[in-house]
Amino acid sequence: MGQEGWVAWLGPVAALLIGCCLGSFYNVVIYRWPKGMSLVSPPSRCPSCGTPIRWVDNIPVVSFVLLRGRCRHCRQTISWRYPLVELLTGLMAAALYRTFGLSPSLFVFFAFGSLLLLITFIDLDTYLIPDVLSVGGLVLGLAAAALFSHVHWADALGGALLGGALFFAVAWGYQRLRRQDGLGGGDIKLLAMIGAFIGWKGVLFTVFFSSVIGAAVGVAVMVRSRQGFAARIPFGPFLSLGAITYVFWGEKLTAWYLGAMGMEGFVG
Repeated sequence: MGQEGWVAWLGPVAALLIGCCLGSFYNVVIYRWPKGMSLVSPPSRCPSCGTPIRWVDNIPVVSFVLLRGRCRHCRQTISWRYPLVELLTGLMAAALYRTFGLSPSLFVFFAFGSLLLLITFIDLDTYLIPDVLSVGGLVLGLAAAALFSHVHWADALGGALLGGALFFAVAWGYQRLRRQDGLGGGDIKLLAMIGAFIGWKGVLFTVFFSSVIGAAVGVAVMVRSRQGFAARIPFGPFLSLGAITYVFWGEKLTAWYLGAMGMEGFVG
């Protein structure tokens, strides 16, 4: 690989490393925020024995591998989620750098992806989506659209309104028909936030994509758990997956799907 090749990889590698380090902090947010704990104090410690974690044992991904997934002191197993969140954040940062370069869109979509990642793992743990993330993200998405050109501000506003109204209508209809809640308010606010970042086309893609994937996973969970429709399955992770998929491949996947359906005239 020549000098130009090495230079071309410096940016993504730097983004990967920075992302992994931020992912380490995201683990703190995911664990502490739902419990109402401070994000800065006390310092990170083993959840099993309470021993403070030294910096050498707190290197993203690397320390988990070197320690073979166990605490140095009590030898209790460390959750796989910690290196997973770190690695996902790093890979996302590197992929966004490769896609958008060092541009405002890189930082906008990294903030968006970070919010989606936090929401995904908090929702998996608690079946709740904190308003500070969804509503705060909604405001951030609208502000970013007004300041930068990754999506037109009118498209962002329309996406936020469509996202919120669409899921509100679904939730209202489900409650009227089944006399029980089908979608939580957190999902409604999350889809509004998604619309603010990626517009109304992104909302439609996200709803379709997440519904297909969510239905497949939902059936598998219901069969495996033998709980049927009583099984609780958070929908936030599927919405998040659909939204980040749209950022990278949404237009291509939409064009492919419409083409396969013989609806090429709707592309654009």
